[in-house]
Amino acid sequence: MHPADPSSQKLTDARPTTPSDDAASTERTIGRHRVPEPPRRALLGSTPLRVALATGVTCCLSLVAVATARGNDQAPRTVEPLAEAVADRAAIADERASRSLDRDVAPARILPSPTAKPTPTPTAVRKAPKKPVKPRRPRPVAGLDQAQMDNAKIIVDVGLEMKMPRRALVVALSTAMQESNLYNLASDVLPESAEYPNQGSGSDHDSVGLFQQRPSSGWGTVAQLMRPSYAARAFYTALNEIPGWQDMSVTAAAQAVQISAYPDAYAQHEDRATTVAAALTA
Repeated sequence: MHPADPSSQKLTDARPTTPSDDAASTERTIGRHRVPEPPRRALLGSTPLRVALATGVTCCLSLVAVATARGNDQAPRTVEPLAEAVADRAAIADERASRSLDRDVAPARILPSPTAKPTPTPTAVRKAPKKPVKPRRPRPVAGLDQAQMDNAKIIVDVGLEMKMPRRALVVALSTAMQESNLYNLASDVLPESAEYPNQGSGSDHDSVGLFQQRPSSGWGTVAQLMRPSYAARAFYTALNEIPGWQDMSVTAAAQAVQISAYPDAYAQHEDRATTVAAALTA
């Protein structure tokens, strides 16, 4: 069409300037058959559309959370939701409570049975004192009785304690056989001697005991000489003071100690004294 055409000029001059005319012009420019886009604010204001949109967003967020959880299975969880932490701790508490109910009662809380007797303390248990064991009495030999054999054993035991040789034992036994017949005698001259254990009495001055030793001669007190062990020790001590007594006869050695009025009387007891000494040292 030519520009000078009056019809064209009329169309140009008649174009509206309002927004609706601009929209129509735009529609004609894009295409006559395109459905115009509805207003956005009207679509979002629809209630069904809002529900659908919220549902889609929730599903997307759930998928993202599942993917994140799967990717972090190997990593330790550092933060627990409050509700989940409370639920887990409550479950642990329930589990511990159930285990504690199944356990045995602690030993410290076990109460003694009313019928059980208390264990006696060491101080409550008293042992009976042991009775002293009496030494075995030697069997009599060489015609001696039990009292004589007991006295002979005392003489031999003291000699062994003093490390005296066998010959000294024979000398001492022979002397006691001659002086007191191996009995522990008191003296009728010394009434005090009867106050001590004795097996008879003699009347040879103030002589007492197994060896008839005299307190007036310095052998010891009456109480000492009436003890067979003391009397035997006093005899061995005096015998050791005799020079060369080991080479003397039994009679000479005994007489050197006793200074008896009958020096040859000791020899008759040598054989029996030897037998007794052998029996008591075997």
